[in-house]
Amino acid sequence: MLPAMLSRLFAPSAIAVIGASPDAGRIRGRLLQLLRKGGFAGPIYPVNPSYAEIDGLRCYKDVSAIGAPVDLAVVVIPAPHVPDSLLACARAGIPYAVVISSGFAEEGGAAAALQTRLKQIAQETGMRILGPNSEGFYNAVAGVAATFSPAVDAHAGDAPVIAGAGRIGVVAQSGGIGFSFLNRGRVLGLRFSSLITTGNEADLTAADCFWHLVSDDETAALLLFLETVRDAARFAEAARLAAQRGKRVVVVKVGHSEGGSRASASHTAAMTGWECAYRAAFRSLGMIPAQDPDEALAILAALTTSPPARGRRAGIITTSGGAGAWLADTLAAAGFSLPELSPGLQAEIRSYIPSYGSTRNPVDITAQAVHSGGMNRTIGLLTDSAEVDLIAVTFSAANDTRLSVQPEELAPLLARREKPVLFFSYTLPSPLARRGLAEAGAAIHTNLHALSAAAKALGSQVRVRAEPASAVARASESLLEKLRAHPGPWMEFFAKEVLAEWGIPIAPRILVRTKEELARAARRLGFPLAAKVQSPAILHKTDVGGVQLNIRTEAELEAAFAALMDKGRSVAGAALAGVLLEPMAPPGVEMIVGAVRDATFGPVVMLGAGGIAAELLQDTAYRLAPVDESEAMEMIAELANARLLAGYRGAPRADVVALARLTAALSAFAAACRNEVAEVELNPVLVHAEGQGVSVADALIVVDAKV
Repeated sequence: MLPAMLSRLFAPSAIAVIGASPDAGRIRGRLLQLLRKGGFAGPIYPVNPSYAEIDGLRCYKDVSAIGAPVDLAVVVIPAPHVPDSLLACARAGIPYAVVISSGFAEEGGAAAALQTRLKQIAQETGMRILGPNSEGFYNAVAGVAATFSPAVDAHAGDAPVIAGAGRIGVVAQSGGIGFSFLNRGRVLGLRFSSLITTGNEADLTAADCFWHLVSDDETAALLLFLETVRDAARFAEAARLAAQRGKRVVVVKVGHSEGGSRASASHTAAMTGWECAYRAAFRSLGMIPAQDPDEALAILAALTTSPPARGRRAGIITTSGGAGAWLADTLAAAGFSLPELSPGLQAEIRSYIPSYGSTRNPVDITAQAVHSGGMNRTIGLLTDSAEVDLIAVTFSAANDTRLSVQPEELAPLLARREKPVLFFSYTLPSPLARRGLAEAGAAIHTNLHALSAAAKALGSQVRVRAEPASAVARASESLLEKLRAHPGPWMEFFAKEVLAEWGIPIAPRILVRTKEELARAARRLGFPLAAKVQSPAILHKTDVGGVQLNIRTEAELEAAFAALMDKGRSVAGAALAGVLLEPMAPPGVEMIVGAVRDATFGPVVMLGAGGIAAELLQDTAYRLAPVDESEAMEMIAELANARLLAGYRGAPRADVVALARLTAALSAFAAACRNEVAEVELNPVLVHAEGQGVSVADALIVVDAKV
């Protein structure tokens, strides 16, 4: 059953509450109470053999006694009894269940086996199960409060007005945090469609619920709170559908690293943990990561009240010089410029503000001009001006009797705007201020970092990578067989052989095993040469002194060969394969290009500053593999090292086009061989001057031992 068909779960016609209680002080009673108070218009059937009636509702001894169609069973009974209850619901023809009960996999041991039984029931009966250990869900549009969370109580802090037109859908793997977004969002004046908490996900996953809300016409934007992703393919499909439908997705990922203790053969693997994989996935799928609740909701407030910014030129309006400067610093750090306004625009503003104000940018209209309508007037001028792409207004909203902006004048300005207008109060806003700006169609931000994240989201372009099935090149069966034949780490010579077969630009090379082979190899390759010890037991050759460079004569070559073979025997013993000879590459900027197969999302490609300092510098960019050349160029632009590649301090510009082409080719290799290759790394890659290409100085492949 497709997740898009879950409407009967989240908007049921009739609901049975298994384990209902008249005691509102208990979860079972509170749930029934909130379900009735939430505005649900259909029949509710309490099921509990201990009662004949609960608060005027007939109570049934079991679901079979209801005798009427039921779409949803809300199960809130002790965990050991849940499987039998679900089977009874399935026999009664109930297609959906929400299991609120806890005491399953979160406790481990026998309780985990109990959760496995729930999964089996879903598979055997076709019933779709949300939970267990879920806090339920709240469908604000249909009035279904299938939860015990007080955040949905009609008397628990409802916003008096709504600032944004678009509704927000929430999927959370934490019940308490999930419903906290509802509580916090109401203060900002946000509207919600559905809030779903998935619990332990015995059957339905966060990806399924994500898909459902993307398909829901009432949902304009989404917020995901994730601890893990159990169905990466479905998750990616939902994200692509969201992009197609123009729905922005804000995501918060929490949890502890599972890769910190993993033994890694490559620098790439050492630097690519779960956080990098998720970051790559979110970036590749056009999602907006947030670091905390304030930031997530600020971004959503901006997305649901403002159009996107067409550029990154910000205009600031302030009543306080200090607040304006602080906001300017914040927006500049987020990548916005603050252009000085044109003389004509400055002259118009100067005509109605005091002489001690500033008309440049930030525009300090002063508190005096506020009283004469200067705030709205300046907002109108900058809204109509082509000189800025985003407007940020900072003022004090603490006054509970008077506003700095008149809502009735501000509303038409915001209604016709073609650019974002964000409001920041450097004091805590009064209820009057929140209500007034919400009536005009705006939210008041109180956190500068969160506001800058919101501005950045408005100024970002959504670029969702192609669906993997259509983007992955196919590897030949002969190449795959080569990989499968030798699990484990591959030394450089053999790694380069396979990569050259794929189409990666690799220099000519010869593996020399005896002194007698040296002269012939030197004649074929030409001096100067690089010589490197070769053994699967020596993956990082510079760490053991296994590399000699700039060898210019046969005598130097013989000496280097002897030294490297001695070093190899002392370190690798019988695993020594010989010495690799290659022509010396010309100098260039050292980079690293690699890919690691993540357990959740598959191959993750990494590009960064390379050489022996790769792990030290940690200047990296990540994407899901494969990437095309334009995505690879975006990765290059994210690096601090991009300045060096662009020709730092008079140096020639590096061949970033060739670097992007190499990154795309390696990412395609990792994607095509995802079942065989656990790690692949090119380090260092020497990026030469513009038009002169790249040289792969070293390479490593680790083939999965399970293939």
